[in-house]
Amino acid sequence: MSEIISVHSFRGGTGKSNVTSNLATLIARSGRRVGVVDTDIQSPGIHVLFGLEEDQMRYTLNDYLWGRCAIEEAVYDVSPILKQKQSFFGRQGSIHLLPSSIRMSDISRVLREGYDARLLNDGLHNLVRRLKLDYLLIDTHPGINEETLLSIILSDTLVLILRPDKQDYQGTAVAIDVARKLEVPKMLLVINKALPTLNFKELRQRVQNTYETPVAGILPVCEEMFDLGSSGIFCLRYPDHPWTQEVTAIAKQIMGSGAKLLA
Repeated sequence: MSEIISVHSFRGGTGKSNVTSNLATLIARSGRRVGVVDTDIQSPGIHVLFGLEEDQMRYTLNDYLWGRCAIEEAVYDVSPILKQKQSFFGRQGSIHLLPSSIRMSDISRVLREGYDARLLNDGLHNLVRRLKLDYLLIDTHPGINEETLLSIILSDTLVLILRPDKQDYQGTAVAIDVARKLEVPKMLLVINKALPTLNFKELRQRVQNTYETPVAGILPVCEEMFDLGSSGIFCLRYPDHPWTQEVTAIAKQIMGSGAKLLA
């Protein structure tokens, strides 16, 4: 059965797209068919991490929402980035990316006119069925708005990204309250951009106690992430790095304790 995972943050700048792309990559390398949708229509960018250039995108999510194409026509197979080995499950995994447009005219139109959220709902379910996806990861727009609420409602698991920052703590409390009211089946917290000097064990316990929600992982600030500069998938470039090990542990919690992953 397919699972829909929404990756969300209340504020921008939390590293949500980086976490989403690495989770998708690790899950795909276990032999699963994975879809990634960029619903951050106002400030898209996850396609950069997968090496998809603007001139390669004939259609985007925007085109589907405005009736210009079927949803599968706006999907791009970015599996070659995996450089796959044989998976534990004896089959090759794959990643199928549905990007949003980075054209200013398209972004302006969304801000000006909006779109029918029901189309997004129908489209995502059709995407899962037509591409026979095992997992669909939704990279959401920060904050609480119509598309965010829809993504949360659709989700089997909601992954909330926050930084160890007072403003993030307050905003995350709002997002958790909304998710509980919408009865999301499973919720996980991921603390990102944590200084290595922090006591991670104490931080994990404090955040879990505050929100009564499990912390799936704490990702440290690292120089290599800045050096990479969104020019690729971190876990593929640095497979033995502590950051990769921690995001692998998060992926296992999303998939279940028995999951086996290749970094």
